Amino acid sequence: MQPSPEQSPHHAYPDHWEADVVLRDGGTARIRPITTDDADRLVSFYEQVSDESKYYRFFAPYPRLSAKDVHRFTHHDYVDRVGLAVTVGGEFIATVRFDRINAQGRPASAPADEAEVAFLVQDAHQGRGVASTLLEHIAAVARERGIRRFAAEVLPANNKMIKVFRDAGYTQQRSFEDGSVHLTLDLEPTAESLAVQRAREQRAEARSVQRLLAPGSVAVIGAGRTPGGVGRTVLRNLLGAGFTGRTYAVNSAFAADQATIDGVPAHRSLGEIGEPVDLAVVAVPADRVPEAVADCGEHGVQGLVVLSAGYAEWGAEGRERQRELVRQARSYGMRIIGPNAFGIINNSEAVRLNASLAPERPASGRIGLFTQSGAIGIALLSGLYRRGAGLSTFISAGNRADISGNDFLQYWYEDPDTDVALLYLESLGNPRKFTRLARRTAAVKPVVVVKGARHSGSTPPGHAVPVSRIPDATVSALMRQAGVIRVDTVTEMVDAGLLLADQPLPAGGRVAILGNSESLGLLTYDACLAERLRPRPPVDLTTAATPQDFRDALAEALADDGCDAVVVTAIPWVGENGEAETGDGEVLATALHAAAATGPAKPVAVVHVEIGGLAEALAAATSTVAQQRPATASPAIGVPGRPAGRPATAPAAPAPDKAADGDKAADDPAPDAPRTVGRIPAYPAAERAVRALAEAVRYAQWRRQAAVPGKVPEFLDDTIDEPAAAALIDTLLGRDPDPRGRPLEHDEARELLACYGITVRPTLPAPGPEEAVAAAARLGYPVALKTTAPHLRHRADLGGVRLDLDGEAALRRAYGELTELLGKPAELRPVVQSMAPRGVDTVVRATIDPAAGAVLSFGLAGAPSELLGDTAHRLVPATDRDAAELIRSIRAAPVLFGWRGSAPVDTAALEELLLRVSRLVDDHPEVVSIALEPVVVATHGLTVLGASVRLSPPPARTDLGPRRLSNY
Repeated sequence: MQPSPEQSPHHAYPDHWEADVVLRDGGTARIRPITTDDADRLVSFYEQVSDESKYYRFFAPYPRLSAKDVHRFTHHDYVDRVGLAVTVGGEFIATVRFDRINAQGRPASAPADEAEVAFLVQDAHQGRGVASTLLEHIAAVARERGIRRFAAEVLPANNKMIKVFRDAGYTQQRSFEDGSVHLTLDLEPTAESLAVQRAREQRAEARSVQRLLAPGSVAVIGAGRTPGGVGRTVLRNLLGAGFTGRTYAVNSAFAADQATIDGVPAHRSLGEIGEPVDLAVVAVPADRVPEAVADCGEHGVQGLVVLSAGYAEWGAEGRERQRELVRQARSYGMRIIGPNAFGIINNSEAVRLNASLAPERPASGRIGLFTQSGAIGIALLSGLYRRGAGLSTFISAGNRADISGNDFLQYWYEDPDTDVALLYLESLGNPRKFTRLARRTAAVKPVVVVKGARHSGSTPPGHAVPVSRIPDATVSALMRQAGVIRVDTVTEMVDAGLLLADQPLPAGGRVAILGNSESLGLLTYDACLAERLRPRPPVDLTTAATPQDFRDALAEALADDGCDAVVVTAIPWVGENGEAETGDGEVLATALHAAAATGPAKPVAVVHVEIGGLAEALAAATSTVAQQRPATASPAIGVPGRPAGRPATAPAAPAPDKAADGDKAADDPAPDAPRTVGRIPAYPAAERAVRALAEAVRYAQWRRQAAVPGKVPEFLDDTIDEPAAAALIDTLLGRDPDPRGRPLEHDEARELLACYGITVRPTLPAPGPEEAVAAAARLGYPVALKTTAPHLRHRADLGGVRLDLDGEAALRRAYGELTELLGKPAELRPVVQSMAPRGVDTVVRATIDPAAGAVLSFGLAGAPSELLGDTAHRLVPATDRDAAELIRSIRAAPVLFGWRGSAPVDTAALEELLLRVSRLVDDHPEVVSIALEPVVVATHGLTVLGASVRLSPPPARTDLGPRRLSNY
């Protein structure tokens, strides 16, 4: 909403303060600045507030607002006097206002940094978290305007408002003065205030998803009068799934005397229903959707599933139609799945919802599935059905203009019915938030992701998302840092999901292989080595093995303390007449289930070739049995998402840290403890089974490490001068910085890096041979002569570097060769630098991506590493563990640790350098890129030979601001 001409002209309307938010009950609302046009809305709002709430606000009976009050509360300068309103359906439901004051409590202007704040929330909307959300936003506004503290006077009986301030997490002081509670809040965000904000965000967004997945009533808008069509199909699927709530068919074309359709009440509009409707499935042409949304909003519908197409996937006009759809729905407090969605499914027996185009509700299970593609959703449902897997929930979000995978991560995090989250994503609307939510969720249950549209510029047309410049390899590395299991295909996602949903996590990478085919066992062995697992020699049971032989061999392998997982390979038995016997699958499955039930909890996977009925029998649900567990049993984190041996009722705590593969847990269940035996996943190829197992091994290792998070060493604080760096950055950027930023000169970069204990070896310009000789005399021999021209920089392979020049004659000769070979000095920009101790040349970089945030990167210097993409990445801020993993995760890492008899280099110094670079970009968002190249790491210490730094005005950090929904 833009201000009227009467609004103060010297302060523009701050439209960036507008925000859509999710409230505690899952409904949405809009927060925006109050303008002079809001007088009537303010009066109407105040009339609906109870006398008690008015008394709490004004400390006296105050039945109505005077004209002077209305003028004061609607005229703001957006600097010293600011008012925000929360609106639903265009009407106010709450307001907040601050007025800047001086030390005596009188109205003031900057540089006064304190303000008096007051809230008023309609009684009908109290308890929805409105005031808490408003406090986050008004505090952010105040900080932007230079206000550092809020002062508030609250009556002692106003417990709700006192609790809002008390629970916000800000540093505060309280005193009792003149019959009221005086509160002072320091508005600088704290670790506690950020934790409170994110916990509230999780509860609110999870609740908004729950309202969609567990409605008490559903209306299908656009259910056709004749069989067929999208709306009628969804209605049929709702009925076929046995939805436990009320169902209605809505179509304005129904005849006035038509009472039912397919046995459910038929109505021409929602208003005719006469009862609350929680969820509406919209299946009408795009041009009629606004009318349907308005009807839903006016009759209190809580959420929408919009199946209609014709939105952003159709170009610019459709994209604007999609934005308007989101604005309209949110204005009524509703959230949207879609548009262009395939639908949603909730398999809970208490709900049994199939509001999708899937003809059959899949079997119940422990997997949650989110997809942005209807076609991929159909394929995944079919694949899971064939493999005997069950789902807890399924969502195909289409263009996901509102609700996205982030919202479902919030929901699945504490959903007791979901143990594994599978997501097919074609775009990441908020990568920073996705990484944060995925890390938290992965700490209690696996998150498996397939990322479609991985290549630059290939974002699906229906997805209007911020553009990220980071390559897909970096995205993959950041996902793995967050504990996400990143796979390449939907087949691999199903393979991994089956293993993770029903098998315990492995304690390490030691794999036993047994079966009745030597060849299949060897293929499995090779696959394990390819995945960096540690397979034991395959046990060949021979083709004469019986199901009892399989049972005995599996029981023995599971009981072996030197084994963390088992892969069983099986081929059909060959009868006496030479024909394959394929009908014994159920017998073999029974034997394998029996062995798994009585042995220690370790993951088991089966690779089979054309054994009829085996996969189906292995996927069959099994009962709880008594667990015979030896005292020396190998540990297991348990079935992901719930402890081994217990039903899933809440997110499991992260597993205790294990120092190495094969370490034993101290809290194994006692012998004979009941344990639910999960389905045993079956695979048609050894490579697929082993790849799924390898993902489980890597994830389990991440879980163990995540249980004890890394830290930033305290010794860094003693050698870092953050204030000096901040002052230098302010000076270098100037009062009116170029929004495009500026690269630092060599000496400027050295000075800034020195504030963080990073020493860059100096270089001296050598525009001619005489200057080169003088520079060498100043630095001391031996020296290096290098070109710094952009096309030759860091390209020793092109001959632009001469090393170990031990005297004037050698230097002059090298200078002449360089200019004769590559060009004139003015083109080459030669410099002289003293030689560093020999070592391994590496590269350390940090960049700021507007979507993903700050990324720290490491690799070896040189063309081979660059060509092969052998670079590792971590999000900033990096911990000591991140730094250690960073240098060990590149494929060329052995070069740093004594490869082929060479001396190991000082990796501890390298880790410290990475931490210092991470700290610099984290402390100062104006530092948008750093490149240290080369960094020569010797056996003792390291030398930074080159550095480039770029500064820019700090980008907005939406992930640290108040809660708000994405607005694409």
